[in-house]
Amino acid sequence: MLLRWVVRAVNALIAVALLTALGAAWWFAWRPMPQTSGTVRLPVAGKATVVRDERGVPHVRAGSVEDAAFLHGYVTAQDRMWQMDAIRRLAAGELSEVLGPSLLETDMESRRLLLRRAAQDQLSGLQAEDRKWLALYAAGVNCYLEGQRSNLPLEFRLLDYEPRPWTVVDSMLVALHMYRTLTTSWRDEVTRARMMEGGDPQKVNLLFPARTGADLQPGSNAWAISGRHTVSGRPLLANDPHLEFSFPSTWHLVHLEAPGLNVAGAALPGLPFVIIGHNEHIAWGVTNLHYDVQDLYSERFDPASGRYLFRGQVEQARLEREVIAVRGRKPAELPVWVTRHGPIILSAGGRHFALKWMAHAPDGFQYPMAQLNRARNWEEFRAALSRFPGPAQNFVYADTQGNIGYQGAGVLPVREGFNGELPLDGASGQSEWERRIPFEDMPSIFNPPSGRIVTANQNPFPRDYRHPVAGNFAAPYRFRQIRDLLSQPGRKWKAEDMLAVQKDVYSPFLHFLARQIAAAHKDTTGPRELQMLAAWDGQMEKGTAAPFLATLAYQHVRKAVAESASPGKGQSYEYQMASAVIESLLRERPAGWVADWDKMLTGAFADAADEARRIQGVNPNKWDWGRWNQADISHPVVSRIPWIGPRFSIGRVPMSGASTTVKQTTRRLGPSMRFVADAGDWDRSLLNVTIGESGHPLSPHYKDQWEAYYSGRSFPLPFSNVPAKSTLTIEPGDGGR
Repeated sequence: MLLRWVVRAVNALIAVALLTALGAAWWFAWRPMPQTSGTVRLPVAGKATVVRDERGVPHVRAGSVEDAAFLHGYVTAQDRMWQMDAIRRLAAGELSEVLGPSLLETDMESRRLLLRRAAQDQLSGLQAEDRKWLALYAAGVNCYLEGQRSNLPLEFRLLDYEPRPWTVVDSMLVALHMYRTLTTSWRDEVTRARMMEGGDPQKVNLLFPARTGADLQPGSNAWAISGRHTVSGRPLLANDPHLEFSFPSTWHLVHLEAPGLNVAGAALPGLPFVIIGHNEHIAWGVTNLHYDVQDLYSERFDPASGRYLFRGQVEQARLEREVIAVRGRKPAELPVWVTRHGPIILSAGGRHFALKWMAHAPDGFQYPMAQLNRARNWEEFRAALSRFPGPAQNFVYADTQGNIGYQGAGVLPVREGFNGELPLDGASGQSEWERRIPFEDMPSIFNPPSGRIVTANQNPFPRDYRHPVAGNFAAPYRFRQIRDLLSQPGRKWKAEDMLAVQKDVYSPFLHFLARQIAAAHKDTTGPRELQMLAAWDGQMEKGTAAPFLATLAYQHVRKAVAESASPGKGQSYEYQMASAVIESLLRERPAGWVADWDKMLTGAFADAADEARRIQGVNPNKWDWGRWNQADISHPVVSRIPWIGPRFSIGRVPMSGASTTVKQTTRRLGPSMRFVADAGDWDRSLLNVTIGESGHPLSPHYKDQWEAYYSGRSFPLPFSNVPAKSTLTIEPGDGGR
């Protein structure tokens, strides 16, 4: 009898706990889910609809472009409001306010860059048309917020705060955050300067080239092929930009339709209109240009008074006092001195360095995406890009008339008489940015004879370019592999075939290095590790051992070569072009670097094998590249919920690919989405993000794209015929906007 009572009591407690958990899940996670069907009244000028397809992608149909921009803000906030708030806080240095002191250093780094102040300064110079679109988008975001104040997404509940209204400056901050992500090259200047100290200047300069001699023109991955290489007879365009993994996905998919506008593709949460995609006439994709738009200036600066020298005259720096709210603590104060070159961001060894950055230019912000989204041909496409400020990008183009093209875009400084590869003397006045490269002089190509255009972050500027070129461009391996795959004789391509190219994981460089190591040993019948490397085919596949061993060997070779240039500092040598530098040196084997190149290779291999045993055990048959090349894709807040949090993240996953493969992956970054546009039939185009469209953990679209992304599959992006899984009808409300 007692036992039955205990069992009933336990069952009752379990039932109560379950009901409580379900109630909490409903209240905190299900209740904030966006309304995607029925009818709502919003301040739009005319009736509109938002159709959601089977992956939750919103297809907005509005009576005007203005209403479409407003509703774009609304639907993005429905899906990604917390992500939008987190991005603007990251850019502005305001994460500590809601996440506590552990993020204070991150905030201080952001505050030193003065991004919010830059956005506020640039607001007054924003063209009226650009400002209109940003304001309409912000109004849509705020309309969502006003209707959800008592029903905010889960992250706001867990962190116990409410987001402030969205502003035009916040959208500008999102753009500046991407600018920062894609153009931070000043750290390379610091590394180079440190290696120069006690190093051989000639050798150090060779380790940091702007080009390698292997660059191929024209210079993420993006490419376009003409109709003579496709099944449909119309161009195909593909794009898979590489960015740091994030949860939710970096991109938010959307389709915007209104009179004069019909565009679909990937947008950045916080910014209106499509960044990568297609309309009825043209398609476009982007990769980072990697042009250097930052210089460090060593200022003769007195931190007590803020005075510094410039061309023999004393000038007064402006003091910006940054006050950082910190949850659970008193606010932190950060004084930031600003010289004529920019904010002092680094002080070391009694030296003070100011950062000059094109993103800080008072006229530096324009937003031509509405113009780009409505472009109908190559001329209108280029006209829109002529106003594109940055971060500088390679734009690849295709249209329904059979044309393909490439256009470099962005505001780039001209350095005359200096190169900015090392910190500059701020006092001399001899190393100033006087001009910018005119848009007419930017690299451009239209309908090349080969019928192929490929860009993979390599240097796109010809050797006889009329302006000095500076940049941290990528080694040419991804470019060459894509070009070679697309150049298969007689091959006719379909949209889905592009996915095989995007997920290619052959590393030409590491395969070359493995063969060099095998040749240095003369006899490859020795240790199992050496046999493994000698027989390897260069595929960077998870679940295999050779890629792991080859990567460790490269790290030891790179260090040994860099030590020759700058003793004691070899470990710090990391550079986009490093792999191409090492290959060039191994092919030429110049004197004066290492006493015996083969001995260096065999020693690096032995060290790599020892390191592999320490990391993954003594049995090389159990070594696994995927265990080393793991990406942690976890929601920064939801994953920390006890017991159930990990179920709402991806977690640590083994990744195939490497930094020198078409599918470029590291522990931190990889393809942020995959896009293939078919100009023969837009409905055959493919597009998927890394995880899912929604940021709500209980949404069926929270991570429904992950399996396809991970396996290299994709989905159609409906355009002319959208199968509706839900439809939200918007009726005009009172008062207008």
